[in-house]
Amino acid sequence: MVRGGFFLFVVALTAPSLATAETISFGDSAAALAKACGADITANCRGVNLDSNRLKECLSRNRDVISPQCKESYFSTLDAIQKRIAARVTVANACTREIVKVCGGSTKETSKSVPCLVSAKGLSRNCAQAINDAGYQ
Repeated sequence: MVRGGFFLFVVALTAPSLATAETISFGDSAAALAKACGADITANCRGVNLDSNRLKECLSRNRDVISPQCKESYFSTLDAIQKRIAARVTVANACTREIVKVCGGSTKETSKSVPCLVSAKGLSRNCAQAINDAGYQ
């Protein structure tokens, strides 16, 4: 069951995004985590809901028994996932004007405006940076 859950976690994180970014993508993060920590997660995190916060807590609790390669990479990999999530949340704030005026959308439904934002010309520097940080370009 845990292997199946871990597999679903990896598949969910590796689902294709709209584009790649300069920072580590969800897919790359999940692949790195699976490679470095897959056996450790299976052995030590049974029954843990495999979202990034709980997984990080589980690996931290079991730090004394996890493999050296997992110890080296899990904090940075899980932090990269959290940063990407946070970056996607900031798109609504950074691109408010563009969402409303250029894309004719609502800031409450930013995800519907993402394809328009990605293809729009003349975005503000902050909006363009937020889109890039979020991995949409």
